[in-house]
Amino acid sequence: MLHPQARALLNLIDERGLPPTHTLSPAEARRFYRERRTFTQPAPPEVAEVVDLAASGPAGAIPLRSYRPLGSAAADRLPVLVYYHGGGWVIGDLDTHDTLCRELCNLSGCAVVAVDYRLAPEHPFPAAMEDALAATRWVRDNADTLRVDASRLAVGGDSAGGNLAAVVALALRDAGEPQPVYQLLIYPATDQRRGAPSHTTNGEGYLLTRDTMDYFHDHYLPDPAQNLDWRASPLLHADLAGLPPALVLTAGYDPLRDEGLQYAHALSSAGTRATLVNFERQIHGFITMGKVLDEANDAVRLCAAMLQAATAPRA
Repeated sequence: MLHPQARALLNLIDERGLPPTHTLSPAEARRFYRERRTFTQPAPPEVAEVVDLAASGPAGAIPLRSYRPLGSAAADRLPVLVYYHGGGWVIGDLDTHDTLCRELCNLSGCAVVAVDYRLAPEHPFPAAMEDALAATRWVRDNADTLRVDASRLAVGGDSAGGNLAAVVALALRDAGEPQPVYQLLIYPATDQRRGAPSHTTNGEGYLLTRDTMDYFHDHYLPDPAQNLDWRASPLLHADLAGLPPALVLTAGYDPLRDEGLQYAHALSSAGTRATLVNFERQIHGFITMGKVLDEANDAVRLCAAMLQAATAPRA
């Protein structure tokens, strides 16, 4: 059963006649997403430090935002989470996920570096994944300046960002480079063919609709052949062994639910440690909605606890 708070939120959206994302231009959708976040997101908590930075990328500078947790000292070498925001590779930015990054930072004790990768349709596939990978390498290579421990670097993201986190882990492994210690995959998109059962059962009436998914997909992946590229569909990579441990978090009323389940199972079948946690009564995007959804705050605490354990110093 859908959580009563989630049902109340969906009812309110219907009553107010808020336009579905797929009916808006990308510019309008970005503005709407940025402006509406204050209705569902908690107030951004204080952290010890916030600094806007830029990484060198394949098409120029990639904006970043670095966070350090309350209680940390300026000289501490902290573990670090490189975080890629959600938004279907079309919307979202450093501000839309500022509160979540602050929460994860304080609760996990990790520094967090959020990545403002290029968005479609202006920059279609593979621009987002190229920026995500370049930014991760930049954080690793500049660990001393950032006062973080590159040997305790994790990757994570929600939705499209979860897709990018999974792809970055695969790309680093395939390149023979140092692996992240953890993957935090929050309702990730893992198969661009969009044929999993939950795309049908949850494709209408639960905020993220099939029409909106098609809107995001078609802006990011204009060529259908790109669906089969593992850099877009990490589930289709031929080898999922030897990857960092992962937490795959899903929502019961999310069209992407089964893609997360399938990816977690594929990781486990390949010998990569993966933990699947499904918030059965929740909708896509819920983790940023802690102002109106109590379970969102529980999900953030769970992610932070798993991240803290995975990035703890090794004896």
